[in-house]
Amino acid sequence: MTVPGRGRRGRDRFTVSSDEDVAEFAALLTELKARTERSYGSLARRLGMNTSTLHRYCAGEAVPQDFAPVERLAEFCGATPEERLELHRRWLRAVAARQARARGVEAGGEEAAAAAEEKASPDVPAEVEGVPHVVPQEADSAPVATPWYRRRRGSVLLGVACALLATVGTLSALPADRPSNNPSAAGTGAAAGRGPAATATAGAADPASSSPTSGASPSASGSAGTSPGPQGSSGTTPSATPLPSSGSGSGSGSGSGVPLTWTADSQVWALGCGHDYVVDRPPSRVPPPPAAQDAGAWAAAQGAVHGRETNVQITVQGRSSTAVVLTALRVRVVGRATPLAGTAYAMDQGCGGSITPRSFAVDLDKDRPVARSVPGSDAGTPIPAVRMPYRVSAEDPEVLLVTARTKTCACDWYLELDWSSQGRTGTVRIDDRGRPFRTSGIEGLSRYMYDTGERRWRPYL
Repeated sequence: MTVPGRGRRGRDRFTVSSDEDVAEFAALLTELKARTERSYGSLARRLGMNTSTLHRYCAGEAVPQDFAPVERLAEFCGATPEERLELHRRWLRAVAARQARARGVEAGGEEAAAAAEEKASPDVPAEVEGVPHVVPQEADSAPVATPWYRRRRGSVLLGVACALLATVGTLSALPADRPSNNPSAAGTGAAAGRGPAATATAGAADPASSSPTSGASPSASGSAGTSPGPQGSSGTTPSATPLPSSGSGSGSGSGSGVPLTWTADSQVWALGCGHDYVVDRPPSRVPPPPAAQDAGAWAAAQGAVHGRETNVQITVQGRSSTAVVLTALRVRVVGRATPLAGTAYAMDQGCGGSITPRSFAVDLDKDRPVARSVPGSDAGTPIPAVRMPYRVSAEDPEVLLVTARTKTCACDWYLELDWSSQGRTGTVRIDDRGRPFRTSGIEGLSRYMYDTGERRWRPYL
């Protein structure tokens, strides 16, 4: 029997209704975008969003789980209060439609599986496992032979049961203190100077292995690119000094216990063209400045350190459509020293621009630096600052820019990003491929810029 609204026709009508709700929401977004007469890339930069994400919203391919990006778009486009109210109403309907559609697809899959199972199952009486099936027959009729496949099934089950009983009897006859036959296990125990009893005792005494967690498996480990110390679910005490990450070059987290991934790029120049490096070499031994995309290789070859400021661009994205809430961004300074000796080399020639991206400003000279969210500007038009908590998902990533400055020290530091999702909380460490970021002041150092006409470094003007 087909439940009303759950059969094929019901699902078709429901799908059409869901698509209409999403299309109405996307149409209003497109109308608001058209007022700005800007491209997706330009508008996305002003809103602090990803270009592809904004395009998917306007095309109806995705629906934001949080209303915050939609609200920023409406504010920037100058939507009236009535339009904002209508936009919020359509957003609610679109979110509900997408969620209900996902449930409808799951229900349709269950119905198809049930129908296939019912079609494949013969209409025969149930049989007891291990007992050959006997076909009912009339009193005067001749005996009906049991089908060969049922006789074979009963024989196999009976053989398996006998083998299991024999195995259990053999194991029960073994002495309790019989040593292990695994050479590697025996060697490990001998090298550690303890037997199996001591190993079990040590495991039971470890508070980390038995501490309760809230809504998460205690076996969830830290991810690559994240710190095993602060990483974990709520109820787990983070260590005071998290271990460095062991992730790839991109520093992306890949542990199953973390519902998000991230990448960090510390070779980001201000406005795409301005940056200083401290190099302990004379100008005659320093090659010309690289293109911005080749800054990492150039700095590594010269042994360069960020001078005066470090810009870290962090891309955070959920692993699924489930929302992950970013609750806090903290700064940890793990080393302070006098500014490095050497020469400051400027990568720019007085470049500038009308766009100032929104960011988190960090003053490393303070005893307890904090990541302070500051708004941006685009030709005088303000770009709203990122406010924590902030939601991300697989369909709605977020790019965070952290600008850390110093005048008086050579500081080693890293970031900690707190997250919360479905009753679990945790912290990921964001650093430079397992090492802290390093920023050194340049006051008192000779500063040079590259003269493209003379093809040499000369004192900065």
